[in-house]
Amino acid sequence: MKIREIMRPVRTASKDETVKRAAQIMAENRIGSLIVVSGKKVIGIITERDILVKVTALGRQSDKVNVEDVMTSKVLTIGPDSYLDDAVYLMIEHKIKKLPVVDAGELVGIVTSTDIVTNSSEVGEYFLIG
Repeated sequence: MKIREIMRPVRTASKDETVKRAAQIMAENRIGSLIVVSGKKVIGIITERDILVKVTALGRQSDKVNVEDVMTSKVLTIGPDSYLDDAVYLMIEHKIKKLPVVDAGELVGIVTSTDIVTNSSEVGEYFLIG
């Protein structure tokens, strides 16, 4: 199975948005992260954990901190024509749960560990035997 078959639309944020606004977008969409973009190019990811550890736990005001200040800028991506096994390998190897899908340098979607488990009966075998 190819990534394009299971990827979904992705929610994004700009580096200049406040963390408060990013958290609102996540809450409204019931998601745990936003891909940070400049145009359609991926420049980072901000997760609930980033907000918790880098803002809330430090007593910072979320409406005074920009996404750029707390995002993770080293983001692994995957192509839409890559195979499901490639995504599983990357997620396990790098201990991540989300992979932005990039085609010709532009963000086109996202695939998460939940998407993979939901769409593949083979993944369970991979994790158990792997």
